Amino acid sequence: MRRPIELYYWPTPNGWKISIALEEMGLPYELRPVNIGKGEQFDPAFQVISPNGRMPAIIDPEGDEGRPLAIFESGAILQHLGRVSGRFYPANPGQRAQVEQWLFWQVGGLGPMAGQTHHFRQYAPAMVKDQRQLAYGVRRYTDEVRRLYSVLDRRLADRDYVAGDYSIADMAIWPWMVPHRNQGQHLDRTPNLKAWFERVGARDAVQKGFALGRDLRGDLAAAGAKAEAARRILFGQREV
Repeated sequence: MRRPIELYYWPTPNGWKISIALEEMGLPYELRPVNIGKGEQFDPAFQVISPNGRMPAIIDPEGDEGRPLAIFESGAILQHLGRVSGRFYPANPGQRAQVEQWLFWQVGGLGPMAGQTHHFRQYAPAMVKDQRQLAYGVRRYTDEVRRLYSVLDRRLADRDYVAGDYSIADMAIWPWMVPHRNQGQHLDRTPNLKAWFERVGARDAVQKGFALGRDLRGDLAAAGAKAEAARRILFGQREV
């Protein structure tokens, strides 16, 4: 029997990618919460596993020809899980290229742009006194996310999943669509994307992975001293 993969995780879109993949692939895992509101991502022991100080990360006890293998960056983790499970990451070069280009579209485009949109729309208003300073950032990132949603909507016009069959690309993209309202987006404007979002979200493994650690998460956008302290930790990191 395969030994469990250690999942260093917090319930955010990037974390959901990996919890969903593990559930979809039927791989055993053990949860290792990394509370980003308390700064646990900056712990030196965690940064040995994830040098960038971000979750998710994994340790696969059998990942390197039977030896432990630590992996950070969600895209790299998804590729590894697809390889070791033999599922949702095709071996055929042409099919694999289709999956990889949409996986990288997410990690290099949708994720960063949506993340900045969340920051300016949800968190920055509680941190910046002059709200007029936020207007450009809100408009810039909201419009770019809208463009990316339109790209995906066109892609899904003649297919059920982004790369043909359901794959790690869908697992990477779907979590970043969950908070679409907080990104200032309306799925009715992108009907192909909306149908895909509902199709993926109806999968049992997606629902299980999405629910993992739900009770752990606090609301960083909320008011109050506790939320303010969490925001300072999460957004105040500087090079040291």
